[in-house]
Amino acid sequence: MKPNNTALDMKGILVLIIICASWGLNQVAIKTAIQGISPILQAGIRSIGSTFLLLLWMNFRQIKIFTKDHTLFWGVLVGLLFSAEFILIYWGLEFTHASRAVIFINTAPFVVALGARLFIPGEALSKTQVSGLCLAFIGILVAFNESLNLPTKQMLIGDAMLTAAAVLWGATTVVIKATPLAFIAPSRTLLYQLAVSALILPPASFVFGESGITGITPIIAGSLFYQIFWIAFVTYIAWFWLISNYSVSRMASFTFLSPFFGVLAGAVLLNEKITLFLLFALVLVGAGIYLVNRR
Repeated sequence: MKPNNTALDMKGILVLIIICASWGLNQVAIKTAIQGISPILQAGIRSIGSTFLLLLWMNFRQIKIFTKDHTLFWGVLVGLLFSAEFILIYWGLEFTHASRAVIFINTAPFVVALGARLFIPGEALSKTQVSGLCLAFIGILVAFNESLNLPTKQMLIGDAMLTAAAVLWGATTVVIKATPLAFIAPSRTLLYQLAVSALILPPASFVFGESGITGITPIIAGSLFYQIFWIAFVTYIAWFWLISNYSVSRMASFTFLSPFFGVLAGAVLLNEKITLFLLFALVLVGAGIYLVNRR
């Protein structure tokens, strides 16, 4: 394992960009699938399917599932945080737009930066790096200027839920990095989260009185498959590998790219126009990423 202050190399940057592009498109996939599958149940189905795939993969790689490594408590904790996070994300997307959702979800780097400074040795941010995070966040506000104006009460509910989900996402990242979970296989860390959420989310759907599955079309099925296989299985394994090998604070700034990939997905799939605000924001985000990763 690399030390906590390891700077991102080209391999790490490439993996991060792919992950951010995937997560940007994920909001569109969730919003699409909600038309036929209620949000919390959709998250539960995703966790169940991804848990099954992960178990197959771990068996193929001969990775031990049960070991006496004193991580059970921390594993259940991150599983609970993960479950609450995705209840808020999936449910919140019923109240607000996907383009707005990615803004609030991506406030998580600030939680990571603060938590890393408090709990992880060697993760303190310099003034230059803090400036980079702020610059990237300003870029997001510029890009989504129109959607931030005069939100309805319903949108404010969704925005609040997505902001709370971002706090949980950041807290989960810090817990993984600051506890014995940082020293086990990333797949086992992911299994804790997926397995716990697979047990919690379907009953939660029933408790919240969701309608369940109301209709399945090829597009809805494809959106669900994308979430199960690519997002919750492939990209999550890659993400936990990254936070086990690189500086969390420097890496977190790259998550600001997700909203922009989400906008690009909206332009291609929903015929949304890319404005000059977005182009200007991309410059700000690029500058912010440079400052955060500057040695």
